[in-house]
Amino acid sequence: MPLPATALPPSAPPALPTPRHSPENVAPISPNTGSPRRIRCSLGAVLRLVVGLGIPALLAVRLGAGGVVEALGAITWPTVVAALALGALTTVAGAARWCVVARGVGLTLSLRDATADAYRATLLNSLLPAGVLGDVHRAVRHHRPGDARGARAVVIERVAGQVVVVAVGVAVLLASPALLHSLVGPGLGVLAGALGVVLAGAGVWIATARRAARVRVALLAALGDVREGLGRVRTAPLVLLCSLVALAGLLALFVLAARVAGVSAPLGQLLPLVTVALLAMSVPLTVGGWGPREAAAAVAFAAVGLDAGQGLATSVVYGVLALISCLPGAVVLLADALGRPNARRWPGGAALPWRTCSPSSATVRVRPTPAG
Repeated sequence: MPLPATALPPSAPPALPTPRHSPENVAPISPNTGSPRRIRCSLGAVLRLVVGLGIPALLAVRLGAGGVVEALGAITWPTVVAALALGALTTVAGAARWCVVARGVGLTLSLRDATADAYRATLLNSLLPAGVLGDVHRAVRHHRPGDARGARAVVIERVAGQVVVVAVGVAVLLASPALLHSLVGPGLGVLAGALGVVLAGAGVWIATARRAARVRVALLAALGDVREGLGRVRTAPLVLLCSLVALAGLLALFVLAARVAGVSAPLGQLLPLVTVALLAMSVPLTVGGWGPREAAAAVAFAAVGLDAGQGLATSVVYGVLALISCLPGAVVLLADALGRPNARRWPGGAALPWRTCSPSSATVRVRPTPAG
């Protein structure tokens, strides 16, 4: 006997999970609360501005700005031409070092493209805070999705150059105990010990912590590229030679600035002083290299019996000549703005191969996901 039909209530559609970023799941943002990362970035930028611009201003007030103004007025057209020539030597040497490192990690980069990108990066480093944002821009331009060798080659090249500068600067300081004591003081041992403890703690954390798994993977990949880019017989001597040539160009530019500022000290006495000033530019609290460089130059000059005001004037003139030496980077930026090779679209074409074009001209095509 069939059972009577029972009216069932209309079934409601199954409840869908609430999207993660739906308005119900997003906490309201108070206008009075800011991101800790933004706060840290703001504090870092303020600290760089205070150090990079405040130290030269304080030194000018303390030592007098008359010598600086007089030294700047002594810059002539032959000095500008010499600065451009030394800048070309330094930039081409750095670009050649980058090409060697890129080939070591399995990439191909022409010296022409590397020189243009190096000029652009040097100009941005001179104009923007921190002194490395131009190299960051260079690494981003040469990064390919799924293959970070292009970006890592930029980092390895930059670090290799800085290692040579630091090694030469440390050797100069160790060979001049009076200069070392005047710059660092008796707290050198405490500073070195604290730095060693921090590095050891960071190494233990990276080696043992679970959260550092990604860091370990990235470090292993980077170490492999370092071994290929710097540790091979075919690459290490060339990288060292290019780094020494670039350093020689920087030192020659500093010596030129000293002569323009009226420093008549012999070259043997002047070279350690300008090397120390270049070493101070490695401190990551600068605005385009300004700040610690002026302080180190003034203290170094006073430590060997020279006028501290001449040290300040030499450093300021060097900053101006260094900016002049990288002015061809403005032409590269202008060509980028007019041509915009990265803004082109290649519909239906094959991916641009790395070995037949500049890495900065590679395009990324994203296939749209069909709805539903």
